[in-house]
Amino acid sequence: MQSTKKDIRALSLEALQEFFSQRGEKAFRGKQVYQWLWNKGVHDFNAMTNLSKATRAFLDEHFTINHIAVDQQQRSQDGTIKNAIQLYDGKVVESVLIPVKDRTTACVSSQVGCSLDCRFCATAKLARMRNLNADEIFDQVVAIDQQSRVYFGRPLSNIVYMGMGEPLMNYNNVLASIEKITSTKGLGMSPKRITLSTSGIPKLIRKMAEDQVRFNLAVSLHSAVQETREQIMPFCTKFPLTDLLDALRFWYEKTKSVITYEYVVWKGINDDMVHIKALVDFCKKVPSKVNLIEYNPIGEDDFKQASLEAIEQYQEYLTASRIPNSVRRSRGKDIDAACGQLANKAKGE
Repeated sequence: MQSTKKDIRALSLEALQEFFSQRGEKAFRGKQVYQWLWNKGVHDFNAMTNLSKATRAFLDEHFTINHIAVDQQQRSQDGTIKNAIQLYDGKVVESVLIPVKDRTTACVSSQVGCSLDCRFCATAKLARMRNLNADEIFDQVVAIDQQSRVYFGRPLSNIVYMGMGEPLMNYNNVLASIEKITSTKGLGMSPKRITLSTSGIPKLIRKMAEDQVRFNLAVSLHSAVQETREQIMPFCTKFPLTDLLDALRFWYEKTKSVITYEYVVWKGINDDMVHIKALVDFCKKVPSKVNLIEYNPIGEDDFKQASLEAIEQYQEYLTASRIPNSVRRSRGKDIDAACGQLANKAKGE
């Protein structure tokens, strides 16, 4: 049953300070509460030990803290951890902890379901039910940081907005979550350790550049041939590559931040020289690098992993054109935690 009390995390620092002032208390009490919520990530007013019992009781009477809960956890043979995250209203998303030798990355979700229709992605088969609030995204990061410390003995080092949902279709909440994660009043992480991955919404890429964001941008490109891109990502009929390229040029002009193209190679779809040359040409138009990604099957017969030779041919031509590139091997495949596989299978939703 959902609480009818107001979620205290919807209040700004200034609103919290004003709230205490109006009660005849010192405004700095609001700052103390804010620190507990966003710097220490607590979900219980009783944990705010530098407040009096009476103040804690008053807060509990008038406010709630709508927080996530790790409802189910699966561990892969490679160390990857997938979490089924229950939200305050009972809906479920998934987040992933990805460990490698020198870092631990959190892959977080931004929507329940997805707004888009990429045919190769399991999440796209789920109806978009709602956007996540900023605090729900923030909580995923806190939970994965705790897991990283427990299982790997080190704090979280990187965050990727590559989980369920299209982050730019939840623009305000996603940017608010990043502000809380990077603020010295929040988790204090460097924005350069955060990557937002989008399927490519030109207008909102331009808006990010205008808003002078400082995190990294990745674009799920998968083809630099418009017809092919429309076949695998039907929504792209509304967002042609010419518009996307203009937005990316604007992004680089404003931020001077190199774009990463995420690129899955499929057998019989984009594994020929036409697509290789199109990608090389596209990359030359704005400073960029390419992550060639191993395809993770979701039961779609039309999509099959390309041959190793095709991927090597991509690398050969990209390297010859001095375009930085790498092959990203997917992790967590045995628990459906790899790129494109998040679909709440554990919850049957």
